[in-house]
Amino acid sequence: MQPITHNTIQVKRMNVELVKNALKAQGMGTKASIAGLTKLSVATCGTILNELVAAGEAIEMEPEGTSGGRPAKQYRYNAEFGCILCLLVKTEGGIHSISYSLANLVGEIVQEATLEFAHLDVDTIDRLSQRLIGESGNVQAIGIGVPGVVHRGVVGVCDVPDLAGQPLGPYFEEKYEISVTVENDMNMTVYGFYHLQNFDEEKTFAVATFPRNHYPGAGFIVDGRILSGNTTFGGEVSFLPFGMTREEQLRQLHTDEGFVRLAANTLTSIIAIINPVTIVITGDLPRETQLDELYAGCRRDIPEEHMPQLYIQNDTRREYMKGMVAATLESLTYRLQVIEKR
Repeated sequence: MQPITHNTIQVKRMNVELVKNALKAQGMGTKASIAGLTKLSVATCGTILNELVAAGEAIEMEPEGTSGGRPAKQYRYNAEFGCILCLLVKTEGGIHSISYSLANLVGEIVQEATLEFAHLDVDTIDRLSQRLIGESGNVQAIGIGVPGVVHRGVVGVCDVPDLAGQPLGPYFEEKYEISVTVENDMNMTVYGFYHLQNFDEEKTFAVATFPRNHYPGAGFIVDGRILSGNTTFGGEVSFLPFGMTREEQLRQLHTDEGFVRLAANTLTSIIAIINPVTIVITGDLPRETQLDELYAGCRRDIPEEHMPQLYIQNDTRREYMKGMVAATLESLTYRLQVIEKR
């Protein structure tokens, strides 16, 4: 018997992902319909579907109706085969909170809540995770969003001081032995916004946030992919050369005149560098009445034909969670597929 090569295993894993994604997209399908979507042979799809049914990840349904001949078996993806846990860490106005969602394997939220904490550190996140994993019993992956720089699961500069420098990803992966995704909050927010737009083609999109009592940040999607940079420092717009200290920048952002000037400069820099189709302006500081001033501030340097759509949306919790759920689900797919998609 010929030995199974590494390439053969890779191809099999990619084929399994193709079949699972097709099944999720169709809702219900036959071997032939899935073969048509994936461009795999009917025999290959049949083998993979049988394996998924045996594992419980797919369900064999009643054969589809037919006017003659042997009816084809139908299959449905079992969204309840497992679930994912997503935790969004936030600190605002001295209040620490974690919003959590348990979602099934097609991204549907089955349980969610927001909890406030007097103190927030790794142990706080760990205790909550342990309780929710114990209650659900079938968590397959964890996603954690934090207001800070994240590089390979390790938190750097962070608005929650006790998380700075902590290896959240490695710690949780070793403890729970499941896939763990730790991401910057702005990256996940822009990813969520992008998913909800349902663009027909890959676009460039940005979110800029101006929170109260914290430095501004941004998240970028460039040609359909998250742009985070070499050390995931991309989007740390408070480090732009405004000709003042970051402390003075923060002070000015909390005045009406200073906010419009600095925010317009930030948006101008984003437009000039990545040329997005849209910038969503979020956080506690922006007001809808300032939108015309911000647009005019950008127009002082940016020609009209290159201006993106600007709009203000202060509450982005839905989009943030949408992005975190999407990224966490992707962590369960074969890694080569994730690289291609993101």
